[in-house]
Order: sequence, then structure tokens, then C-alpha cells
Amino acid sequence: MLKIWRREGEQARQEVQLGQRHLREMESTFKWSLFTDVDTSLPEILKTTRLLSPGHRPAAEISQVCEATMQAFLKGPASISTKPPPTKDRGPSAPQGSSAESRRAKPVPWVEKYRPKCVDEVAFQEEVVAVLKKSLEGADLPNLLFYGPPGTGKTSTILAAARELYGPELFRQRVLELNASDERGIQVIREKVKTFAQLTVSGSRSDGKPCPPFKIVILDEADSMTSAAQAALRRTMEKESKTTRFCLICNYVSRIIEPLTSRCSKFRFKPLSDKIQHQRLLDISEKENVKINNEGIAYLVKVSEGDLRKAITFLQSATRLTGGQEVTEKVITEIAGVVPTGTITGIFYACQSGSFEKLEALVKDLIDEGHAATQLINQLHDVVVEKDDLTDKQKSIITEKLAEVDKCLADGADEHLQLISLCATVMQQLTQNVN
Repeated sequence: MLKIWRREGEQARQEVQLGQRHLREMESTFKWSLFTDVDTSLPEILKTTRLLSPGHRPAAEISQVCEATMQAFLKGPASISTKPPPTKDRGPSAPQGSSAESRRAKPVPWVEKYRPKCVDEVAFQEEVVAVLKKSLEGADLPNLLFYGPPGTGKTSTILAAARELYGPELFRQRVLELNASDERGIQVIREKVKTFAQLTVSGSRSDGKPCPPFKIVILDEADSMTSAAQAALRRTMEKESKTTRFCLICNYVSRIIEPLTSRCSKFRFKPLSDKIQHQRLLDISEKENVKINNEGIAYLVKVSEGDLRKAITFLQSATRLTGGQEVTEKVITEIAGVVPTGTITGIFYACQSGSFEKLEALVKDLIDEGHAATQLINQLHDVVVEKDDLTDKQKSIITEKLAEVDKCLADGADEHLQLISLCATVMQQLTQNVN
């Protein structure tokens, strides 16, 4: 190291000192050991110094480098980089064709393309929208707990509120979102979430609008977090209340421990009505030039089971499959994996015949055709409940068996055996009805 210093001379020593000072300032500002696992040898210090030196970059770009480094740390030490965020080159030296490429629209899933951009665009959740709008006016938010069926706008609502609070320039820096694809055990809560929550931020925006001096941590599908992770999060929510707000999103609020629910304002998201879903799908169809009639949209709403996100995904998949042709109920059935109505009717006919051979052959055909057993159970449940020729006792026995089979399938049981067992119970009840 001394030989290198002698060779670089006085200028190198000054750059090293300046680089070390920048590193100490950044570490002190962000309150974490930023470069613990990063090479801080002389070449790296010189590289960082030249990037952050006021003679090379203005203060605004130095701030961007610091913010980008902070975000990279949250993803892991290996991704830390002192490179600034890429900027659009609008000067005369920009290569030809770059403007055309920037104007070219990138393919985006319709679920993201038509996600609400502001709180006012959230549909059918009037109480939640009213409370959030009042909170946004004062640039303040409590800890939140959103729960309800999937596809009702829980994640979209908090993302829209965060965009209104911070604006596009600060959204990525002040919002940490962890969803089902991320590991969210106790180690993640202790390291990533706790580290992000401890960072302090300013209360100003470039457009002059009020900006809260806190960040938002979004924990999507929080009901899948381990009990230990939820317990660790409890203390973090209390300790970092001045710098961070938490939003927990789940389908089943009963799976969230009581100490967490008591620290949050709870909001129940109601299932979207068929009318709301029908209108939303109709609007998307018109904007995307999809050929589909009202009956097709009504069938799409039915097979999506109240999940608007699922319905939009089915619509986009069906549009790509047809290649510009009309989207029919048959296409939607294939895309959604729905068991055909004729197959459901055939199961009841086979059960009424009392022939176990026919029943076993039908179940084998169902599995060979690739139909999901859980989908079959859901459709059988709807048919059994609506059947008029079954007594309440028979319906209760069949429904109880449906629940038992569903639980066994979730635990990893064999589909063929479980469906045979289910159909045998249905056969027993139907033949008793005939006798």
C-alpha cells in the first residue's frame, strides 16, 4: 500500500482523504455500516472519490448516488454500486433512433397498466378512500392493516396513496415493498426492514407539496409471515414510529397476531360487486380494442369469483390466444381452467347410476385431461348448494366431504384417491335419494 501511495504522490493522498471523508459522511448519514463488506482498497476509494467529488458532479447528483447506494444496500451488499441512476441523453450526441425507442411502448401486463394511479380511482371502497384522502391532506398516515378477499384493491390502494404522498421522484426511495415472493422470516425483519425503518428522511419535495418526514413499509400477504417474524415486527413498529409507517396487507386478519392488529388502523376491503367488475372489464376492453360481448364479460366475472385481478389477467390471456378474434365463453373456459358444465353433469349422472366402474373411469378421464381437483371441488360445491332435488341433510353431508377432501389435497394427498372418495360419497347420497 505504501508503494502505491508513493507512486500516486500528493494528489493520490488528497483524493484518498477526500474519499474517506465522503464514506464517513455517508455512513453517518444513513446510520449503517455501508461499506462493511465492500472493497475499500485504494483503487475503490479513488473511484468513489472521483464519482462523488464536487468537481466532477453537482450536489444533486451526489445525492442521487447516495440514495441509489442506500437502495442497493437493502437488496444486499453484492448489489451496492456508486454509479448514479441512468439519465436520458437529450443532447446532440445522443445516438440516432434513441428517441423512437423511448417513445415505443413497452409491453405491460394489463393488471399493472390499469392499476389505480391515485386514491380517487380506487373503486367500491368508499370508507377506505375517505379516510386516506383526509390523511393525505395533512401529509400523515397511521399504521395500516388492509384485509379482505384477493383482487379487491388492497395493494393498489396503498401504492396509490404512497405515490400521492411522495410523488414519482421520491416513491422508490421511501417505499419498501415485500410480497409473497420475498423471504420474510425473522432474519429479514431484523435486517432489511429494521435497517430501512431506521433511516431518516427530509420533509420536502421538489414541487413544493407537503411531504411527510417518514417512509412506508408495505408487507403484502402478511398473514403468511411466521409468528416469530410478526413478533419481531411488533417492537420495530413501536421503536421507529417517528420515521416509518407500516402497512400490513392480508386475506385473513385472524392470522395476524393481536399485538400487531392493535397497533394498526384496520380497514376491511369489500368484495367487488359484479356490476363494478363488469364496468371495469368493459372499459379495458374498449381501450384495448378487445372483441367481447356483454355475455362474455358476465361469464368472465363469474369464473373469476370476485377477483378483479384474475379477471383482467384472463381477459388479456384470452385476447392473445384469439389473436384479435372475438373472445368467446369457450376461450375463457380454456384460459381459466374451468371444468366444463357437461363434465360436472356427467359426474352426477355417473353417481346416480350406482356404477362404480363408470365413476372410476370418469375420474380417471378428469385427471388425464389435466383438470385441477380444487377447481372441480369449488364447482361441485356450487352445484350441490343450488340443487333442488337434494335434502338439507344430503347437502350438508356432501359439503362436509368436499371440505375434507379440500383439506387433504392441501396437505398433499393423491388427487385420484380423494376424488374417488368424494364421488363415492356423492353416489351414496344420490342413490339413497332415488331409493
